[in-house]
Amino acid sequence: MNIRLKVLIACLTVGLVSASASASSIYSDAGTSASAFLKIDAGSPRAQALGNAYVSIADGPEALFWNPAGAASATTRELQFSYLDYLQGYKARTLAYLQPIGKTIIGVTVNYMDMDGFDFRGEHGEQNPEVGTPVQNFVGGLSIARGFFDQKLQLGGTAKYISEKLDSDHYNNVGFDVGAKLRLVNWLGLGGAIVNLGDKDEMPRGWRLGADLNTRYFTISGEYMKYRDDKGRYGVGLEIHIPEDMLQVARFDLRVGYYSRENTGINDKDSWVGDLGLAETSKVSFGFGIYSSELFGYGASIDYAVTPFGALGTSQQIALGIEF
Repeated sequence: MNIRLKVLIACLTVGLVSASASASSIYSDAGTSASAFLKIDAGSPRAQALGNAYVSIADGPEALFWNPAGAASATTRELQFSYLDYLQGYKARTLAYLQPIGKTIIGVTVNYMDMDGFDFRGEHGEQNPEVGTPVQNFVGGLSIARGFFDQKLQLGGTAKYISEKLDSDHYNNVGFDVGAKLRLVNWLGLGGAIVNLGDKDEMPRGWRLGADLNTRYFTISGEYMKYRDDKGRYGVGLEIHIPEDMLQVARFDLRVGYYSRENTGINDKDSWVGDLGLAETSKVSFGFGIYSSELFGYGASIDYAVTPFGALGTSQQIALGIEF
């Protein structure tokens, strides 16, 4: 392994994995799986804003990235594009599409991620400005979902092709996600998913279990998540709903979440984070969503989420969706 690749992998580990574990409490199996980027919540601003407590309420195109069973609730064609500005210059662009075929829903996802502004140096520490984009990751997925018993039970699965480029090294893999949602009564939902099934040394295999309590005006969700290369973590989220018929324009959702990641230092770069008293926070997230069922004849949505990660920076994500 050349020196440039060693430096790149070390920096990626700091930038991506330390968001989940600080140097003082590293899990014994941390970093033992490749493709750590699969654990980043790209493609779902709603999940990010709710502290990753999303597996039981996942629906629409973004469910394909979290729990494919949630796609079963689609009744029209849906398309969503999202953009994630993560940490250390790492960015993700995702596209998700749902196509109902009778009672079965087919989903297609594309997720492209890269990192810019990387400081590459040679064997003796000299700068190497000629290096281009050293990190380029891609995931393409094909999903199928279906509801049973009047949508009380929803099942789904995803097959995905994974391409990971680190400097001059390139890895390809295939993985699978499977999920289920159960809602026997309207106010209580349960959900679970097993993600990144495949070669356990090449993908961070994990599972999620969650539940939610919901009414017309609010939803409370909780989730427990465990990846094989990290300790178990939990998230809780609160979503306040202002119904569309009350505003006469669109439905408005206000979201806040908590996720049990480790503290990652003090953010002294983003002044607005300090003004809100979140400079030392790396566990709280928040955001909003706007949905209109009739915008120029189509359903349309916009979702936004932001998460302060302490000294690592701030992660922001936005998604635009349309039903047609």
